[in-house]
Amino acid sequence: MAKLFAIYQQPADTAVFDDYYFSKHVPLAKTIPGLRSYEVTRGDVMGMAGKHGVYLVAILEFDSMAAIQTAMTSPQGQATAADLANFASAGVDVLMGETRMV
Repeated sequence: MAKLFAIYQQPADTAVFDDYYFSKHVPLAKTIPGLRSYEVTRGDVMGMAGKHGVYLVAILEFDSMAAIQTAMTSPQGQATAADLANFASAGVDVLMGETRMV
């Protein structure tokens, strides 16, 4: 398995972010070929010292890193990446890697 983590910073207006993210971005992202699952954090993202500056973390699961590469270069993946500019103005870090249960 491999996972892509999209880590969104605190937006200026959370209601506007949520409306766009859940009504437009998530449906678009769900069209990415090879996507096995899509989950997001709910409520405050917490750090060891309390509430963190991160607003939301999305975790997208694929079969492998090769599957992520194929997905991200597809028209749907390119459209999803381009869509970040429409709502993630506070910043988003996108990380990915192979995962395994330990």
